[in-house]
Amino acid sequence: MRNVFVFGCCVVVFLWFVPQVFAVDVQGVHILNTGELDAASALLKNVKTKDQWDYVTIPFTLDDTHRLSDWQRFFSQARELKFQPIIRLATRFNNGSWVVPTKKDVVDLTAALSSLEWPVPNERIVVVFNEPNHANEWGGVLDPEGYAGILEFTGYWLHAENVGYVVLPAGLDLSAPNGKITMEEFTYLERMFRSHPDVLEIMDGWTSHSYPNPGFTASPTAQGKNSLRGFEFELAFLKKYSQKKFPIYITETGWIETKQTAKWLSWYYEYAVTNIWSDPRIRAVTPFVLKGAPGSFAQFSFYDSQGKPTLHFDAYKKALGK
Repeated sequence: MRNVFVFGCCVVVFLWFVPQVFAVDVQGVHILNTGELDAASALLKNVKTKDQWDYVTIPFTLDDTHRLSDWQRFFSQARELKFQPIIRLATRFNNGSWVVPTKKDVVDLTAALSSLEWPVPNERIVVVFNEPNHANEWGGVLDPEGYAGILEFTGYWLHAENVGYVVLPAGLDLSAPNGKITMEEFTYLERMFRSHPDVLEIMDGWTSHSYPNPGFTASPTAQGKNSLRGFEFELAFLKKYSQKKFPIYITETGWIETKQTAKWLSWYYEYAVTNIWSDPRIRAVTPFVLKGAPGSFAQFSFYDSQGKPTLHFDAYKKALGK
């Protein structure tokens, strides 16, 4: 691990490695732990698609920098099973919120990730933290200027490694209102871009959390900002600040299972796979979450607390088969 402390405001990098796009199927799933690839394979692959690459989004925390042997096993298994990881950076959860990352944290996370042999060495996809328009995701505060500074620094630092990092910003909550603990996404982005007007030029794509809101229960045919088509509103907004064409990575999406949604889940997933997630601007879709039970994510989970497939599992797998 590199022993480097960074005190400057930014690192100026004039050239960096530009990775080639790797051929991966759009569909995937969001996982929470390195031991879930077999379960992901059971969901996403069959006899016909076992040799097809799929995506998995997974968090990588500061604590994970001390268990790199586990992560190397995960990356090796991902290569064997043909999974392309989307790594979401994280710090540590403390006193009800995720600790705000320092530049040293970014350096340490990067050093750890760069020491590993990735499944696809020339395309290392990294999401720079998570939903900072929620205060509990950013040290208990709403600080778009601070997040933009860390995002810019992280983008430069990862690209300076020159090993094929694909840098993506944090996915934001499209349904968050303005208040004491949340900030509306486009308000948040406006403040980010005002304080760091060049930050978008460092990004290699866009991360979207296009959930079917309100309540994670809406029909996939809905058209608004809070629908599965939220990424379209984000792309339209970004055009005001950059001429770049951003490939979209939907790293979180999906419904909760209720009495009302249960009878519709199969059709919901089929419609989304066929009519929305097939958009050519979308590079990856990883519905949340593979194993969320027991716990607060149980209604989203593709497996229940006993490890048995849920209605989500059957509906998504059936949609992918079609």
